[in-house]
Amino acid sequence: MNKTELRNLLDKQKSAFKKSPPDVKTRLKNLKKLSDVVEENKERLIDAVYKDFGLRSREETLFLEIFPLQDEISHAMKNIRSWAKRRYVQGAWFLLPSSAYYQFQPLGSVGIMGAWNYQVLLSLSPLVDAIAAGNHAIIKPSEIAPESAEVIKEIINSNFPEEYIHCVTGDAEVAKEFSAMPFDHLFFTGSTRIGKLIMAAAAPNLTPVTLELGGKSPAIIHESYSSKLAAKRIMAGKLFNCGQTCVATDYVILPTSLNTEFEKEVKEIVKKFYPDIFNSEQYSRIINQDHYKRLEALLEDAKGKGAKIIELINSEKQVAGLMTPKLVFNVSDEMDLMQEEIFGPILPIVNLENLDTSIEYVNNSPKPLALYYFDDNKKRINKLLKYTMSGGVLINDTVYHLAQHNLPFGGVGASGMGHYHGFDGFKTFSKKRAVMHQKRIAASDFLHPPFTELKKRLIKFMGSITKA
Repeated sequence: MNKTELRNLLDKQKSAFKKSPPDVKTRLKNLKKLSDVVEENKERLIDAVYKDFGLRSREETLFLEIFPLQDEISHAMKNIRSWAKRRYVQGAWFLLPSSAYYQFQPLGSVGIMGAWNYQVLLSLSPLVDAIAAGNHAIIKPSEIAPESAEVIKEIINSNFPEEYIHCVTGDAEVAKEFSAMPFDHLFFTGSTRIGKLIMAAAAPNLTPVTLELGGKSPAIIHESYSSKLAAKRIMAGKLFNCGQTCVATDYVILPTSLNTEFEKEVKEIVKKFYPDIFNSEQYSRIINQDHYKRLEALLEDAKGKGAKIIELINSEKQVAGLMTPKLVFNVSDEMDLMQEEIFGPILPIVNLENLDTSIEYVNNSPKPLALYYFDDNKKRINKLLKYTMSGGVLINDTVYHLAQHNLPFGGVGASGMGHYHGFDGFKTFSKKRAVMHQKRIAASDFLHPPFTELKKRLIKFMGSITKA
């Protein structure tokens, strides 16, 4: 789809929205339709994702994409009426007897740009929020995962009118044109580097943007915590989709004294998770050759700068697109793998001896999308929360905080801006519109010009009683 076609589509949506913004009943009907469409095409979506990666577990796609998406739709349908209600607030005393309230109203036609690593979820989850808020929407899935992009396009466009919801596909040039369209809101999921380009493209139109980016999400293990349990939970989250997850642990901080034990526990847990990894249908492949070569380059750079790379699977066997899990010790900030988001099954270990130095290290780095801390001590946990900043925090586990519908999900600083999921997603795609309703007779009528001596004394009195 070229620039002119995109603009015509957007104009058509905006025109349709102005004529009839979707009411709550219509939103509920269309959320139910989206749920039915996903369920009816579940196997097609799973198969398309498998083809995009060359191999990805059916169970991973079900557990990490289809199930969370359906659960999110269900959550929105249960709560949409209460989210959309008018909310009265206490009015200012000097404006009595007026009433004041706010209500959430849809923005119009919004653009949603999905991400290849979880194409189904990251294209359609923001759509759930957009529909719930009453918007029209155009979706652009990532061209890096073309099979799933085409299935999403077919199932959306054959079930919804284009003036309401439409999906477009295409290469990076289409994505560039898409981000420059005058949407009423633009939602992007992807890398920090591309996020900067998206924001720049949206700026001339003053299009508000939500950027769901990545970054280097650390896991800090306190010496008192079980290395076995920490290793299990870190590696479970890390190896979902072969590390190609925005909230996967990007590096681990632990005291030097835990190195040997942590390595031992990680090796055992990887063998338990994937006893025959080269023949496993449950261990995903790297999305394409370019990304595979990028990961190899990160390892070569680290090795050349003194890192110790630990293969967690001892084998000389090679399978196309399969990268075995690795730990990396003796890392330094000069290494590329400590500067870039890894997005693969490589886990660097940073040795810091206490919580204070760990907090300092995290704070000297760009703000991460997620921060994981393994400890049972409430005082230390509260200290971490007080002195660090990240998109989200999960204590004693990894990844799963993003499935909490009543918590906002989103980054801060280099890891993004804005939130979605549940009510926060509904708010992102809404205008919180302020309304004041004045009565026929109002106190403010007595303060119109001319300002007589009586009015001057009244204003002076009002100022004296409102002073803090």
